[in-house]
Amino acid sequence: MSGMKSFRLLKAVAAFVSVGLLFWSTNFHSSWLVSAASIANVSDTLSDSSPGSASNHTIVFTTPTGISNGETITIDFSDGPFTGTSSIAATDIDVQDGATDLSVSTDCTVGSDEIGISFSGAVLTIEFCPGDGASIAANGSTTIEIGDHASFGGSGSNQLVNPSVTGSYEIGIAGTQTDTGETEVVIIDTVTVTATVDTTFTFQVLAVGGGQTVNGVTTTGSSTPTTLAFGNLTQGVASTTAQELRVVTNASQGYVVTVAQDGEFMSSGGAIIDSFRDGDYTTTPTSWFSPAAQPGDPTTFGHWGLTSDDATTTRSAEFTSNSWVAASTTPVVVMSHTGPTDGTGTGEGTTRVGYRVEISALQEASDAYSTTLRYVATPIF
Repeated sequence: MSGMKSFRLLKAVAAFVSVGLLFWSTNFHSSWLVSAASIANVSDTLSDSSPGSASNHTIVFTTPTGISNGETITIDFSDGPFTGTSSIAATDIDVQDGATDLSVSTDCTVGSDEIGISFSGAVLTIEFCPGDGASIAANGSTTIEIGDHASFGGSGSNQLVNPSVTGSYEIGIAGTQTDTGETEVVIIDTVTVTATVDTTFTFQVLAVGGGQTVNGVTTTGSSTPTTLAFGNLTQGVASTTAQELRVVTNASQGYVVTVAQDGEFMSSGGAIIDSFRDGDYTTTPTSWFSPAAQPGDPTTFGHWGLTSDDATTTRSAEFTSNSWVAASTTPVVVMSHTGPTDGTGTGEGTTRVGYRVEISALQEASDAYSTTLRYVATPIF
């Protein structure tokens, strides 16, 4: 192997907020990445930035220099340290040149894989295998995924483990490529995240009362920053609650906020209120439909979904008034903006996200349906 691409992360912050639905506990996560760097459009999203937790890393950046075939990147996780490096295999790492996945192996000596990876202690080496054609053009976009979300050429199953103590940790980025640098990652448990090194980023989840409006619909119940309590559901009557999200940041290219559920909206006995509509996991915003209530098909007994006031996000299909998508384990974009914001203006610095549930007479009885939601806010510099 010869050469390695290296890059410097400019500044990025990922804020994680878990919201319990009904009677569950809450966990808030956040991370910062800050570095003076020559690369641009940088973001690194951790799936979980709480102390001692296993976490995926998704690094996206544009490099003006590019990476030549035969060069390498090293990423040094020894500060802290980040552990679990010995369990990371080739299937746990994806490398993309723009939208194109590059084949990854543990070395470049056998076969025609384009990328060879290895950990030496806490240092990851990514090699663009000589003679196998892979490279990154100048000003090209690169994505590196490390964790169980890696999926090209095999399913990832291992993650890096965060340091066990909250604080700021340096990650060194070097190699045989032209650019080198460092980045600071902050491990912290909090609702509000504020970056103070040449950048600010604050993400908040706020309560919304009953009788309020969210995307053309009136809420029937109130929320707190950590719970959505639908209460006792009435057959054939849709119940709606909402939360207000607020972002303050000086990120030059704005931010994106997503929400995902950790699991099914399930009772203690295993019955499920399926995702909108009738368990189809609708991703294109659609007018609300009552569940079909077909005997013998539990997916039609009841369902729930979400909507957003933000009609100009990065989604391929935007929300319109009173339109809904499924609550899903796949993150759903509910809020974004393309520049700095002071936390005001619907769809710019603040947005309400609504949640609606409706059951039929066939929905199984239980006093303990619950699930957990997680917000992830990522600024783009």
